[in-house]
Amino acid sequence: MIEWLRRVRPQPQPTAATAAPAQLRVGDRLLPVELRRLSHARRMTLRLAPDGHAVRISLPPWVPVHEALAFARARSEWLDAQAARLPGSQPLAPGSVITYRGAPVTVAWNPQAARRPQQVDSRIVIGGPEQGLGTRLARWLEAEARRTLTLDLSEYCIRAGRPVPGLALSRARRRWGSCAANGTIRINWRLIMAPDAVRRSVVAHEVAHLVHFDHSPAFHASLAAIFEGSVDEANLWLKRHGPALYQPFG
Repeated sequence: MIEWLRRVRPQPQPTAATAAPAQLRVGDRLLPVELRRLSHARRMTLRLAPDGHAVRISLPPWVPVHEALAFARARSEWLDAQAARLPGSQPLAPGSVITYRGAPVTVAWNPQAARRPQQVDSRIVIGGPEQGLGTRLARWLEAEARRTLTLDLSEYCIRAGRPVPGLALSRARRRWGSCAANGTIRINWRLIMAPDAVRRSVVAHEVAHLVHFDHSPAFHASLAAIFEGSVDEANLWLKRHGPALYQPFG
Protein backbone atom coordinates (compact mmCIF):
# COMPACT_ATOMS: atom_id res chain seq x y z
CA MET A 1 0.00 0.00 0.00
CA ILE A 2 1.22 3.52 -0.82
CA GLU A 3 0.03 6.63 0.98
CA TRP A 4 0.39 10.26 -0.07
CA LEU A 5 -0.02 13.08 2.45
CA ARG A 6 -1.06 16.56 1.43
CA ARG A 7 -2.26 19.79 3.00
CA VAL A 8 -6.02 20.08 3.46
CA ARG A 9 -7.57 22.40 0.90
CA PRO A 10 -11.21 22.31 -0.18
CA GLN A 11 -11.99 21.76 -3.84
CA PRO A 12 -15.20 21.21 -5.78
CA GLN A 13 -16.52 17.69 -5.99
CA PRO A 14 -15.85 15.95 -9.31
CA THR A 15 -18.64 15.91 -11.86
CA ALA A 16 -19.64 13.17 -14.28
CA ALA A 17 -17.52 14.88 -16.93
CA THR A 18 -14.41 14.38 -14.80
CA ALA A 19 -15.20 10.80 -13.78
CA ALA A 20 -12.30 8.36 -13.75
CA PRO A 21 -11.68 6.26 -16.84
CA ALA A 22 -12.67 2.65 -16.42
CA GLN A 23 -9.15 1.25 -16.64
CA LEU A 24 -5.50 1.85 -15.79
CA ARG A 25 -2.60 0.01 -17.41
CA VAL A 26 -0.59 -2.19 -15.05
CA GLY A 27 2.13 -4.06 -16.90
CA ASP A 28 0.48 -5.72 -19.88
CA ARG A 29 -3.02 -5.58 -18.39
CA LEU A 30 -5.75 -2.96 -18.21
CA LEU A 31 -7.32 -2.96 -14.77
CA PRO A 32 -10.48 -1.16 -13.65
CA VAL A 33 -10.01 1.74 -11.26
CA GLU A 34 -12.09 1.77 -8.08
CA LEU A 35 -12.25 5.22 -6.46
CA ARG A 36 -13.46 5.56 -2.89
CA ARG A 37 -13.90 8.98 -1.30
CA LEU A 38 -13.58 9.04 2.49
CA SER A 39 -14.74 12.08 4.45
CA HIS A 40 -12.18 11.49 7.20
CA ALA A 41 -9.21 10.79 4.91
CA ARG A 42 -6.24 13.17 4.88
CA ARG A 43 -4.19 11.31 2.27
CA MET A 44 -4.57 9.17 -0.80
CA THR A 45 -3.91 5.44 -0.54
CA LEU A 46 -3.17 3.18 -3.47
CA ARG A 47 -3.73 -0.57 -3.42
CA LEU A 48 -4.02 -3.48 -5.78
CA ALA A 49 -7.02 -5.69 -5.03
CA PRO A 50 -5.96 -8.94 -3.28
CA ASP A 51 -6.67 -10.98 -6.41
CA GLY A 52 -5.25 -8.31 -8.73
CA HIS A 53 -8.56 -7.61 -10.47
CA ALA A 54 -8.57 -3.83 -9.86
CA VAL A 55 -6.58 -0.77 -8.79
CA ARG A 56 -8.10 0.80 -5.69
CA ILE A 57 -7.62 4.45 -4.72
CA SER A 58 -9.00 5.92 -1.50
CA LEU A 59 -8.94 9.72 -1.42
CA PRO A 60 -10.15 12.71 0.60
CA PRO A 61 -13.15 14.69 -0.66
CA TRP A 62 -11.04 17.60 -1.92
CA VAL A 63 -8.71 15.67 -4.25
CA PRO A 64 -9.69 15.90 -7.94
CA VAL A 65 -10.12 12.65 -9.83
CA HIS A 66 -7.44 13.54 -12.39
CA GLU A 67 -4.94 14.09 -9.55
CA ALA A 68 -5.75 10.69 -8.06
CA LEU A 69 -5.22 9.01 -11.43
CA ALA A 70 -1.93 10.83 -11.95
CA PHE A 71 -0.88 9.64 -8.50
CA ALA A 72 -1.57 6.03 -9.56
CA ARG A 73 0.11 6.33 -12.97
CA ALA A 74 3.24 7.79 -11.39
CA ARG A 75 3.49 4.64 -9.29
CA SER A 76 3.03 2.15 -12.11
CA GLU A 77 6.29 0.37 -11.28
CA TRP A 78 5.08 -0.22 -7.72
CA LEU A 79 1.78 -1.57 -9.05
CA ASP A 80 3.68 -3.85 -11.46
CA ALA A 81 5.71 -5.22 -8.56
CA GLN A 82 2.58 -5.87 -6.53
CA ALA A 83 0.91 -7.62 -9.47
CA ALA A 84 3.98 -9.83 -9.95
CA ARG A 85 3.56 -11.15 -6.40
CA LEU A 86 -0.01 -12.31 -6.99
CA PRO A 87 -0.94 -15.91 -7.88
CA GLY A 88 -1.51 -16.79 -11.50
CA SER A 89 -4.82 -15.79 -13.02
CA GLN A 90 -5.44 -19.11 -14.77
CA PRO A 91 -8.53 -20.98 -13.54
CA LEU A 92 -8.08 -24.19 -11.64
CA ALA A 93 -7.60 -27.30 -13.81
CA PRO A 94 -6.57 -30.96 -13.40
CA GLY A 95 -3.00 -31.04 -12.14
CA SER A 96 -3.20 -27.61 -10.50
CA VAL A 97 -1.58 -27.27 -7.10
CA ILE A 98 -3.38 -25.51 -4.27
CA THR A 99 -2.74 -25.38 -0.54
CA TYR A 100 -4.92 -27.08 2.05
CA ARG A 101 -4.21 -26.26 5.68
CA GLY A 102 -0.83 -24.93 4.63
CA ALA A 103 0.34 -27.96 2.62
CA PRO A 104 0.50 -28.16 -1.19
CA VAL A 105 -1.97 -30.62 -2.72
CA THR A 106 -2.50 -31.57 -6.35
CA VAL A 107 -5.94 -31.51 -7.93
CA ALA A 108 -6.33 -35.05 -9.29
CA TRP A 109 -9.32 -35.25 -11.61
CA ASN A 110 -10.68 -38.72 -12.28
CA PRO A 111 -14.04 -38.84 -14.09
CA GLN A 112 -14.70 -42.26 -12.56
CA ALA A 113 -14.18 -41.09 -8.97
CA ALA A 114 -16.86 -39.66 -6.71
CA ARG A 115 -17.93 -36.13 -7.54
CA ARG A 116 -17.32 -35.01 -3.98
CA PRO A 117 -13.62 -34.12 -3.50
CA GLN A 118 -11.64 -36.39 -1.23
CA GLN A 119 -8.16 -35.86 0.17
CA VAL A 120 -5.81 -38.76 -0.52
CA ASP A 121 -2.32 -38.09 0.80
CA SER A 122 -1.04 -35.05 -1.14
CA ARG A 123 -3.88 -35.12 -3.66
CA ILE A 124 -7.46 -33.90 -3.80
CA VAL A 125 -9.28 -36.49 -5.90
CA ILE A 126 -12.35 -35.16 -7.72
CA GLY A 127 -14.66 -37.07 -10.04
CA GLY A 128 -17.50 -36.10 -12.33
CA PRO A 129 -17.23 -33.94 -15.44
CA GLU A 130 -14.26 -31.64 -15.86
CA GLN A 131 -16.64 -28.74 -16.33
CA GLY A 132 -17.39 -27.22 -12.94
CA LEU A 133 -14.30 -28.76 -11.37
CA GLY A 134 -13.26 -25.54 -9.68
CA THR A 135 -16.75 -24.87 -8.35
CA ARG A 136 -16.97 -28.31 -6.75
CA LEU A 137 -13.55 -27.89 -5.17
CA ALA A 138 -14.40 -24.44 -3.81
CA ARG A 139 -17.61 -25.79 -2.26
CA TRP A 140 -15.68 -28.62 -0.62
CA LEU A 141 -13.11 -26.19 0.76
CA GLU A 142 -15.89 -24.00 2.15
CA ALA A 143 -17.45 -27.02 3.86
CA GLU A 144 -14.06 -27.97 5.30
CA ALA A 145 -13.61 -24.39 6.46
CA ARG A 146 -16.97 -24.37 8.25
CA ARG A 147 -16.24 -27.70 9.95
CA THR A 148 -12.74 -26.69 11.06
CA LEU A 149 -13.59 -23.13 12.04
CA THR A 150 -16.54 -24.33 14.12
CA LEU A 151 -14.14 -26.47 16.17
CA ASP A 152 -11.65 -23.59 16.47
CA LEU A 153 -14.37 -21.19 17.60
CA SER A 154 -15.70 -23.56 20.22
CA GLU A 155 -12.22 -24.18 21.62
CA TYR A 156 -11.29 -20.52 21.94
CA CYS A 157 -14.66 -19.57 23.44
CA ILE A 158 -14.12 -22.18 26.14
CA ARG A 159 -10.66 -20.70 26.83
CA ALA A 160 -12.10 -17.18 26.93
CA GLY A 161 -15.05 -18.19 29.11
CA ARG A 162 -17.59 -16.94 26.59
CA PRO A 163 -20.61 -18.69 25.02
CA VAL A 164 -20.06 -19.81 21.44
CA PRO A 165 -21.60 -17.22 19.08
CA GLY A 166 -22.92 -17.69 15.57
CA LEU A 167 -20.33 -18.35 12.87
CA ALA A 168 -20.61 -17.08 9.31
CA LEU A 169 -18.20 -17.66 6.46
CA SER A 170 -16.91 -14.55 4.78
CA ARG A 171 -15.84 -13.91 1.19
CA ALA A 172 -14.45 -10.47 1.98
CA ARG A 173 -11.35 -9.41 0.07
CA ARG A 174 -10.06 -6.96 2.67
CA ARG A 175 -10.64 -8.63 6.03
CA TRP A 176 -9.85 -12.12 7.26
CA GLY A 177 -12.28 -11.95 10.15
CA SER A 178 -14.71 -9.71 11.98
CA CYS A 179 -16.78 -9.64 15.14
CA ALA A 180 -20.14 -7.85 15.02
CA ALA A 181 -21.64 -5.91 17.90
CA ASN A 182 -24.16 -8.71 18.40
CA GLY A 183 -21.31 -11.21 18.80
CA THR A 184 -21.57 -12.89 15.41
CA ILE A 185 -18.14 -13.86 14.11
CA ARG A 186 -17.30 -13.97 10.42
CA ILE A 187 -14.18 -15.72 9.13
CA ASN A 188 -12.91 -15.85 5.55
CA TRP A 189 -13.33 -19.40 4.25
CA ARG A 190 -10.09 -19.19 2.27
CA LEU A 191 -8.17 -19.46 5.54
CA ILE A 192 -8.71 -23.22 5.25
CA MET A 193 -5.85 -23.06 2.74
CA ALA A 194 -3.52 -21.32 5.22
CA PRO A 195 -1.45 -23.10 7.87
CA ASP A 196 -3.47 -24.12 10.92
CA ALA A 197 -1.71 -21.63 13.20
CA VAL A 198 -2.56 -18.76 10.86
CA ARG A 199 -6.23 -19.71 10.58
CA ARG A 200 -6.52 -20.23 14.33
CA SER A 201 -4.90 -16.85 15.06
CA VAL A 202 -7.70 -15.10 13.19
CA VAL A 203 -10.36 -17.03 15.10
CA ALA A 204 -8.64 -16.30 18.42
CA HIS A 205 -8.45 -12.62 17.49
CA GLU A 206 -12.19 -12.40 16.93
CA VAL A 207 -12.99 -14.37 20.08
CA ALA A 208 -10.84 -11.92 22.06
CA HIS A 209 -13.17 -9.21 20.76
CA LEU A 210 -16.00 -10.94 22.61
CA VAL A 211 -14.11 -10.01 25.77
CA HIS A 212 -12.83 -6.57 24.69
CA PHE A 213 -14.50 -4.93 21.71
CA ASP A 214 -11.46 -2.80 20.88
CA HIS A 215 -7.71 -3.12 20.36
CA SER A 216 -6.70 -1.96 23.80
CA PRO A 217 -3.87 -3.48 25.86
CA ALA A 218 -6.52 -5.53 27.65
CA PHE A 219 -7.64 -6.97 24.31
CA HIS A 220 -4.09 -7.97 23.37
CA ALA A 221 -3.60 -9.53 26.79
CA SER A 222 -6.78 -11.55 26.32
CA LEU A 223 -5.64 -12.69 22.88
CA ALA A 224 -2.24 -13.72 24.21
CA ALA A 225 -3.95 -15.69 26.99
CA ILE A 226 -6.09 -17.82 24.66
CA PHE A 227 -3.90 -18.19 21.56
CA GLU A 228 -1.16 -20.79 21.79
CA GLY A 229 1.01 -19.51 18.94
CA SER A 230 2.71 -16.32 17.79
CA VAL A 231 0.26 -13.67 16.62
CA ASP A 232 3.11 -11.69 15.03
CA GLU A 233 4.25 -14.68 12.98
CA ALA A 234 0.69 -15.41 11.85
CA ASN A 235 0.16 -11.78 10.83
CA LEU A 236 3.45 -11.77 8.92
CA TRP A 237 2.42 -14.92 7.04
CA LEU A 238 -0.87 -13.31 6.02
CA LYS A 239 0.91 -10.17 4.88
CA ARG A 240 3.32 -12.15 2.72
CA HIS A 241 1.16 -15.00 1.49
CA GLY A 242 -2.43 -13.96 2.07
CA PRO A 243 -3.01 -12.63 -1.48
CA ALA A 244 -2.14 -16.06 -2.91
CA LEU A 245 -5.17 -17.52 -1.15
CA TYR A 246 -7.40 -15.63 -3.59
CA GLN A 247 -6.47 -17.81 -6.55
CA PRO A 248 -9.38 -18.33 -8.97
CA PHE A 249 -11.36 -21.57 -8.90
CA GLY A 250 -13.61 -21.07 -11.89
